[in-house]
Amino acid sequence: MPLQPLRFSEIPGWQDDDHDAALAAFLRHCEDRAAPVTAGLSGDDRHALCEAAGSAAASKNSGAARRFFETAFRPYRISDKGFVTGYFEPEFAGARQSDSLHGTPLLRKPAELVPLSDMPRPDGLAPDLTHAFRTETGRLVEAPDRGAIMDGALAGRGLELVWLADPVDAFYIHVQGSARIRLADGGSMRVGYAGKTGHPYSPIGRVMIERGLAEPGTVTMSVLRKWLADNPQEIDDVLRRNRSYIFFREIDELGPDDGPVGAAGLPLIAGRSLAVDASLHTYGTPVFVSATLPAVADGQERTFRRLMIAEDTGSAIVGPARGDIFFGTGDAAGRQAGGVQHSAEMIVLHPHPPVPEPRP
Repeated sequence: MPLQPLRFSEIPGWQDDDHDAALAAFLRHCEDRAAPVTAGLSGDDRHALCEAAGSAAASKNSGAARRFFETAFRPYRISDKGFVTGYFEPEFAGARQSDSLHGTPLLRKPAELVPLSDMPRPDGLAPDLTHAFRTETGRLVEAPDRGAIMDGALAGRGLELVWLADPVDAFYIHVQGSARIRLADGGSMRVGYAGKTGHPYSPIGRVMIERGLAEPGTVTMSVLRKWLADNPQEIDDVLRRNRSYIFFREIDELGPDDGPVGAAGLPLIAGRSLAVDASLHTYGTPVFVSATLPAVADGQERTFRRLMIAEDTGSAIVGPARGDIFFGTGDAAGRQAGGVQHSAEMIVLHPHPPVPEPRP
């Protein structure tokens, strides 16, 4: 990545952030033996990093968390132009069985779906596919895309996990990667990402731009949903434009106050969890994000300057300075996330071994 070294004193808004909250988010990556920010660190340095983080969190001294980050890391501005969007965990009504109201399913991952990253790519598969189906004879073939699945390519196999009333709601869950479902017979369930067909992601909002209905950079999910609600005859064709299809699993290991599980395997934290390009960033890396974002209540812009933790990813999150900010669960978080399509500055914090002992 194109990186420019900085001093912490050169980062606008750094001193005003809640470093204790950022440290609490970072420390969760120390609970696993893999440890955080493993790139370029030896096992001893990873251990020292977590020890220093734990000592800072336990300290009763004001500013200990900020001193930990300033001591254990060095900041680097990503020179590429940054861009952030927002995402959240939506909440929708649904049912475990299909009925006259609930007719659009979320599907479990088929057993034959395999990632292509760790195996030779056979002839005939498109170079941009990330997953494929393995046939009974062991041959790898392209998985059905969204249009084929909408036409019934996987029907009759018992893959239906839960049913929703609105296909746009189901698509929205595909974009977000997780959701809470209020069940018709009482109770609720949570669903999370389990796999994908491997086809390239295509933003369906591009349809509005192509037709001259919106300018580039203005098609948020809320704008798109309103247009589809006003033009229901467009829904089927528009959804098929995104060939990528997501599979889900039921999440039952989380508490009701936990966020959804991100790609790093940890529950996401509103305002602290950042989705990044996982081919370029290591999960657990602190990233300081600076942007001017819209305020939901009065429409006025607000400054967003926050030390976040890279711990999720997504098909549309591509590039060194591309981020997706997690805003939380439910409608209020959705209103915040839905209006975010903004330029941003990204500053990554890289560990600076050996990690000195924390100050008393």
